[in-house]
Amino acid sequence: MCKFAPLMKQSITSDKLTMTEVFKTNAGAIYQCDAERCWYVDFAGKLAKFDYRCLLKLRKAVYHVDIEQTLLDTTNAPDVEIIFICACDHFYVLTLLQIIALKEILQGTFVMLELNNIIHDRLFRIPA
Repeated sequence: MCKFAPLMKQSITSDKLTMTEVFKTNAGAIYQCDAERCWYVDFAGKLAKFDYRCLLKLRKAVYHVDIEQTLLDTTNAPDVEIIFICACDHFYVLTLLQIIALKEILQGTFVMLELNNIIHDRLFRIPA
């Protein structure tokens, strides 16, 4: 988990829990809660709690959806995907536009986490 959070935009406090916004778009957001050591994904009308391992599984499942192939498919199959993550309590039934939006949120989140780690390493690295 990221311990350094100066780039994260805002904190939300409710019921003695502080959640730090990691990344947000018009479609949703991902928050980090250090007290519970978890992540909250606010997307598609629900707020879902994930540990870091399940968040990585969610990212893998969303990235695994072949959006181009689905768009080019000429059959009358519905343009929805069920995103189910093993060992997690949550699943999503998403349209292709929602999958693109969730992918954007997940990409932004992991970019912000990587950027925080780089800054933390540069600020606190012991000179050799």
